[in-house]
Order: sequence, then C-alpha cells, then structure tokens
Amino acid sequence: MIVAIVAVITFVLIHLAPGDPFSAVLDNPNVSESVRATLRAQYGLDRPLPEQFLRYAGALARGELGWSFSYERPVREVMATALPNTLLLMGVALVGSFALGILVALIQVARRGSFTDHALSGISLFFFSMPDFWLAILTLLAFTYWLPIFPVGGAVDPVMHEYLSWAGRVADRLRHLALPALTLTILASATVARFQRAALLDVLPADYIRTARLKGLTERQILRRHALRNALLPIISLIGLSFPALLTGAFFIEKIFAWPGMGFAVVSAIGTRDYPLVVGGVIIGSIMVALGSLLADLLYAWADPRLRGH
Repeated sequence: MIVAIVAVITFVLIHLAPGDPFSAVLDNPNVSESVRATLRAQYGLDRPLPEQFLRYAGALARGELGWSFSYERPVREVMATALPNTLLLMGVALVGSFALGILVALIQVARRGSFTDHALSGISLFFFSMPDFWLAILTLLAFTYWLPIFPVGGAVDPVMHEYLSWAGRVADRLRHLALPALTLTILASATVARFQRAALLDVLPADYIRTARLKGLTERQILRRHALRNALLPIISLIGLSFPALLTGAFFIEKIFAWPGMGFAVVSAIGTRDYPLVVGGVIIGSIMVALGSLLADLLYAWADPRLRGH
C-alpha cells in the first residue's frame, strides 16, 4: 500500500514539473511540428495525465517499469545494473556506522562526564548536523585533490580494471568505494552514537547493573556483558530508520562521487525529465525502506525474548 501511494505521488509530481524528456528537441525551432507531435505520440506524452498514469499502472502490474529515455533501454535493466552498487555502498555504510557509533558510545559512557565524553559528544553533534553533500564535497577535495590518495569517482578504473588480476580488481573496487562509504559511515555513526549513549545511560541505574557491581565486576565488564546487550534493543529500531536515511543520503553522495548506483541514475534522470526512471527508482527505494522496517521488526523480536511468543 505504501509503495502504491509513493508511486502515485511521484508520478504526479514529476509530470507536473516544467519540461519533458524531449524539451531540448521540442524547443528547437528547426524541428517541424509533425516531428514534435510524433515524438509526443510515440511515448504517450500527448495523452491526459490520468490516461498516462493508467497506462503506466498497467505496465507496472505486469512487472514493467517503462523505458528510460536517457539510457535508451528498459528501466528494469538500468536498475538491475545500479541497484547492486547501491546495496554494496549502503551495506558497508550500515555495518560501519553501527560499529563505529556503538564503540564511540561505549567510550563516552565508560568515561561519562570527562573531557573525552564532552569532546566526542561535540564531534557527534557536529557530524549529526552536517549536510551529507557538504561532507562529501570536503572528503572529495581532501583525499583526491589535497591528498591524492583515492580516485575521484566511479566504481572501478574504466581503463585498467579489466586487465587486473582478481585481487587487483577487488582492491580497485575497494579504493573507489572508500570515500563514498566513509562519508555515509561518518554521517550515520553520529546518530547511532547519540542514540546508543542515551540507551546505555538509561539501563545503568537498573538493579541487575548494581548487582553486577556488587559482584566485583569492572565497569568495562558491566558495560560489555550486561548494559550493552539490553541497551541494543532501542538501537535495533534505528536500523529501520537508517535505511531511508542512508538511501536518501546515498542519492546525493553517489552523484558527487559518480558512484554508478541507483541514486546516481535517479538524480541524473530528474535533470533530464526521464519520467519512467525517476518513478521506477523511487518505487524500488520505497520497497527497500519497507524491507528495512521489516528487518528491524524481525531483529527486535529475535533480540527480545518477551516478543517471541507474540
């Protein structure tokens, strides 16, 4: 139901925006009126918007996402090529952000009230408030121009990748993945660290924590063995929220780093008014968000024994 609503809203908004996929051609005074009419009729752009939507909905029901004007091939093929790159980027960023965020939160709680705690809180707030595209641009400048360590963009070296060994191809892809994944990881880990710190502080006054202290366990053992496990339950819910956040952030970061993922394809399609590609990308993105929420619910039920019988 949510995916259907998203599809309707996106379809209407993108068609109401000024221009169309053939604006450059249709605005050319050297193009005859008959050619303009033929182009519009060929792709159904001369029909009323409700009729265009019904045609698109019928094709969507058959599993067809339409024809991409900018890529000149079916949207399904464009997404099949771009989606694995987006999933790779989001997967690395998701694992990295939660690992880094939980580690930072444990350090803060272990040294709560100290200079380290306040400094890490300030750094987390700084990155939490930073726009994703701005950090991406700074990272790009820092590590490709000022310190030319990583490649400027793309997923692989367009010239040498096919001639490298298996290990060389893996290393080449990792070098291209490093900057966009690092940017997303830093941004998302700031949110995780703030949530995890608050969750740990909530469980520390509990009776079982006091009992652990009376048994002579060190603060590090208490945090790692008892507090962290119970404080992870609220963080699991954050996984479902991280999917849409990482997906929208990946759209702009993929564009800046020329990472050939779904975000790069959709952002480029918006500029060219590639209606089917934009709507198809948003539909797939909404499905990914729904699956992320389902995954969070399943993980929450697995982590909390009280929910397994319901």
